[in-house]
Amino acid sequence: MTRDANSLFSPFRLGDLELKNRIVMAPLTRNRATKGTDAPNDLNAEYYRQRASAGLIISEASQISQQGQGYIWTPGIYSQAQVEGWQKVTKAVHEAGGKIFIQLWHVGRVSHVSLQPGGGAPVSSSAIAAKTKTFIEGGFADVSMPRALTIDEIAATVRDYAVAAENAKKAGFDGVEIHAANGYLIDQFLKDGVNKRSDIYGGSVENRARFALEVTDAILRIWDRNRIGIRLAPVSPANDVSDSDPAKIFLYLAEALSARGLAYIHVIEGATGGPRDIAPFDYLALRKTFAGAYMANNGYTRDLAIEALTKKRADLIAFGKPFISNPDLVERLRRNVPLAPFDQTTFYGGDAHGYTDYPTLEQEAQRAIG
Repeated sequence: MTRDANSLFSPFRLGDLELKNRIVMAPLTRNRATKGTDAPNDLNAEYYRQRASAGLIISEASQISQQGQGYIWTPGIYSQAQVEGWQKVTKAVHEAGGKIFIQLWHVGRVSHVSLQPGGGAPVSSSAIAAKTKTFIEGGFADVSMPRALTIDEIAATVRDYAVAAENAKKAGFDGVEIHAANGYLIDQFLKDGVNKRSDIYGGSVENRARFALEVTDAILRIWDRNRIGIRLAPVSPANDVSDSDPAKIFLYLAEALSARGLAYIHVIEGATGGPRDIAPFDYLALRKTFAGAYMANNGYTRDLAIEALTKKRADLIAFGKPFISNPDLVERLRRNVPLAPFDQTTFYGGDAHGYTDYPTLEQEAQRAIG
């Protein structure tokens, strides 16, 4: 292993947490929560336990309320059953020597009436339908037409985030990540391609960032700032969002978040799961604006990760899909061996197949011996 490669596997101080390496398991929606309660279960606990060699695990996105759900069988963090389910997960990860944050999620308009309370319309910053699909019991379907949140409903949603953050503490998480990326609710307020409001939540960058900062401030009253991160996607078109001047809104937001002392920003560079160069954006400027740690994400290979760390363009590197089929991704990257391929047909829903049955290098070697 080269000297530069050591940077990927060296410890890192994130706020007041000591991470054993700089490899982060990114949030990955897998749709395997318990049907009927959306509570995590023993299978989920085993899945995360297997991947606890990551310096930090960020859980799959977890809805803060039933209204915040956009896909079937995703876990929530708003009921007692869900808290108890997550307790199994955090216990398993901690016993395996890992650390885990939960990603707090409200999908906004990226939902379907079949998932909403009383079959109502999904909500968003504005009543504009997204040209995207969601995953419901019958398979993939077009999302439903949303309605705009009222001022009072925005305040209620901020309270939902706060309750979810309190539940995350009860569930034993090491911290929380606010999901403000990928075209979900907070992103729908940030980006002017969706946000057409004329009140205090629309128009100027200060107004469009207001909801994100109100959510952050609510969570800061519950969690220490060292235990809070936020995920951003400045130019990703995921779920049909866009902004006329992403540098202006995201540098403003990064400065405001920096002033609040958050532990990290988790940045999707380029299109989520797609081209890194889809649109110009100065990520180094974002890194310099934010005083905390910079977690880079999107299409990172071992070599690209080492380069980013060596050149100090990032402090942490988040890997997504490679963790699906490589539970021991850290060891595979350390040894610089080929990664096991994933089976995309088992990404969403199902059982242990394509979830907890991917072997480690050690298990592969044992099978080879017979």
